[in-house]
Amino acid sequence: MQYLQALEKKEAFLVYVQIERNLSDNTYKSYGSDLHQFFTFWKNHNDETKKNVTIKTALEHFFVQHYYKKTQKASIARKISCFTSFERFVKSQGIALDLQLTRPKVERKLPTYLTVQEIFHLLDVVKDSDLPSHRPIRDKAIFEVLYATGIRCAELTQIRLEHINFEEKTILIMGKGKKQRYVLFGEKAKARILHYIKAERFVNDRGNSILFVNPQGESLTNRTIQMIFTMFSKFLTVKKHLTPHKIRHSFATHLLNAGLDLRALQELLGHSCLSSTEKYTHVTTQDLQNMYNKIHPINTMLSMLDS
Repeated sequence: MQYLQALEKKEAFLVYVQIERNLSDNTYKSYGSDLHQFFTFWKNHNDETKKNVTIKTALEHFFVQHYYKKTQKASIARKISCFTSFERFVKSQGIALDLQLTRPKVERKLPTYLTVQEIFHLLDVVKDSDLPSHRPIRDKAIFEVLYATGIRCAELTQIRLEHINFEEKTILIMGKGKKQRYVLFGEKAKARILHYIKAERFVNDRGNSILFVNPQGESLTNRTIQMIFTMFSKFLTVKKHLTPHKIRHSFATHLLNAGLDLRALQELLGHSCLSSTEKYTHVTTQDLQNMYNKIHPINTMLSMLDS
């Protein structure tokens, strides 16, 4: 029975993608969820039809169901990546499935970001005492570090004191797929971090060296970081939903606008391929177009003639 044969390989596959392929925790969890959904669907489908439906047929019905549920294309694409990897894995175990899956084309959304002025307003104009927080110094330091380095929210929560070199102003980051890289920060971020460590960082007796912690001395969750940025968004003059990832987008866009090389940005962001970094060129090209429209002599002359 193909169902039982494939089910036996499910756990081994998840161990393989976590240990040997070294995928990120988020991808590992998503693949586990995708496989659980599918195998539950396949078993129920077998019970309802009283047949031993093949995995190919079960997958066809599985995706038809998601089509009617109007599941997002990005989610469908990830599920197909999961099943394609699973197919390759079981093939190496001597089981040929011949699924012939094709990923849907997913349109990339242009990243949204804050202006330099908005960033500086939140970091420098808004005072610590203005923030409705029990840890305003910590929250400002979190903002400063994210904008100074462009790291992901999950990477921020894993920073340990021993990862920070204050003399060279570098931080060792544990990125996706447990890949390590160094990111840079400036004097301003250095001052914020040191101020936080001295004034607000809670030290417990368990020897936790995580940089950003809650009042119990435990590592902050992604959810807590998001709530901090929701708080900051209330201080913007223009209504924007602020997220840690938008700070990452802002970091990338501002550096490209300032002339940073695309491959250098790729290294700082921890992207495995340049195509992931290239999406920011669309944003900066639009910025360049707006600047061109404002300052090019022919456009200046036209505006004068119109007036």
